[in-house]
Amino acid sequence: MPKAVRADYQSRVRKPSDFDVFWDDVLRQAAAVPLEAEVVPDPLRTSDDIEVFEVFYTSLDHVRVASWYCRPARRAERSPAIMFLPGYQMDPPIPKEWARKGYIALSVAPRGKLRSNRQFNPGYPNLLTYNIVDRHTYAYRGFYVDAWRGMDFLLSRPEVDGTRIGVVGSSQGGGLTITTAAMRPEVRAAAAGVPYLCGFMDAIELTHTYPYEEINDYLRLHPERRTEVEDTLAYFDGINFAERIACPIVVNIGLQDNVCPPETGYALFNRIGARNKQLYPYDGHGHDGGRSRHGAIVDRFFAQHLLSER
Repeated sequence: MPKAVRADYQSRVRKPSDFDVFWDDVLRQAAAVPLEAEVVPDPLRTSDDIEVFEVFYTSLDHVRVASWYCRPARRAERSPAIMFLPGYQMDPPIPKEWARKGYIALSVAPRGKLRSNRQFNPGYPNLLTYNIVDRHTYAYRGFYVDAWRGMDFLLSRPEVDGTRIGVVGSSQGGGLTITTAAMRPEVRAAAAGVPYLCGFMDAIELTHTYPYEEINDYLRLHPERRTEVEDTLAYFDGINFAERIACPIVVNIGLQDNVCPPETGYALFNRIGARNKQLYPYDGHGHDGGRSRHGAIVDRFFAQHLLSER
């Protein structure tokens, strides 16, 4: 029999007293870097209904970040937009399906991903533990900002209605959706699937599946660094970002997920500050998070909050 999942699970994560100061300073550093956006048409991937572009912009530490950008060939003058954020090992897809639903769509490849790895490439595994004992150089410091800078790109586009931008992703993309919705108040609606990067130190005890097991591997090699690891990860834990989320948000989890334990999903959801929030737990589902059933819910959610607003 599978173990019961407690919806009132209490995470071990503690929010550092200077959490907001740390991240507000990171945002200031990022804002001082010119975006230097480059939009390159891709005629090979463009079709009659969807225009496709390669996009490049500059992020924290002057790292160039690649993205795919799609827009409906026939669209209103200013259209709503969706930013898609990728999983841990996935190559960010060309977001044509979102464009076919009526959105301008940006699919971001943060540093280390294919096409964004010339200046930073820790590899897989290693991204999760790269400089894990120093919050100022930990891999996810820049990785998070790369996603947030995607918002700056969308807001710079004359064809995008900056009051109607949504963020979506699953697994790592779900975790990035949480941090982006927390740190970028311009996000109008967010959908986070089976969120990774939430409850790090809980997850390494609840599951021994990768990628979280990378942290256990690291601690087996460096047991003396456990306190430093915990201290660093507290600044990057989605649970500590959650109370800053104010936009409408839906979260889905799989109750048999052995990659991102559902306990951490409950702990995250309980900390989300938004009044308009909904959790969808799917029994009988693992890391897919009930995707086949949940996709229609996400579509209706974004249509309500983005497409119906004028």
